[in-house]
Amino acid sequence: MTRDVRELGGAWTRHQRHAFAAPSADLARYVERYWIVSWEYAEPYRQLIVPYPNVHLTFRGGRGIVTGVSSGHQVRILAGVDGIFGVAFRPGCFRPFLGAPVSTITDRSIDAAEVFPGALPDPLDLPTVEDYLRRRLPEPDPRAEEVAAIVARIADSPGLNRVDALADDLGLGVRGLQRLFAEYVGIGPKWVIRRYRLREVTERLGRGEPVDWAVLAAELGYADQAHFTRDFRKMFGEPPTRYAERY
Repeated sequence: MTRDVRELGGAWTRHQRHAFAAPSADLARYVERYWIVSWEYAEPYRQLIVPYPNVHLTFRGGRGIVTGVSSGHQVRILAGVDGIFGVAFRPGCFRPFLGAPVSTITDRSIDAAEVFPGALPDPLDLPTVEDYLRRRLPEPDPRAEEVAAIVARIADSPGLNRVDALADDLGLGVRGLQRLFAEYVGIGPKWVIRRYRLREVTERLGRGEPVDWAVLAAELGYADQAHFTRDFRKMFGEPPTRYAERY
């Protein structure tokens, strides 16, 4: 299959601009970061999106959308001159806003008004978006903070690759941990562990490091390279060698 040359060797940077900002201190309990993406494509471009365990609130074209955690990769068509303003909530910390298990919006998008009633921020900039969130803050949920800390622990522990090991360390049963993640994260701990271990692959590619795929598979706790490739393809939509061409 012929590839779009705009996918290769970082060529996307000629068509897209990405900017990020940290939340103000009073919102950092809930918000991980703000992000803005703008693009200019004369011909439609298929943008591969590989998810993390964040719920996002996005603003585009006069609409606000809440998007739950996606269990797999997605493709978005980018065309013309446009952009999106996004709010990435800390994993586990959207539950107080939603007032329901976060798993109820996994692989779904809903109108922002279902969670955040009232007018959308105008103008659409960081101060007005933060004011929009402040006016709709829920009561603090200590459990959400606990879950966010668990996800952060997964992200920061390269040697952690088994759910039962994590559950034992937390003094929980595997089923109890799974229920907790369904309620607060929206997706299971096994998925979260796999996603953050595979992140280490893309970080190496981003640094331009040569990769021995068999050795890397073993370092990430896989029984063999075939199992690693299967998981990577399921998450990213293509095998690791093909994905590496993007760098």
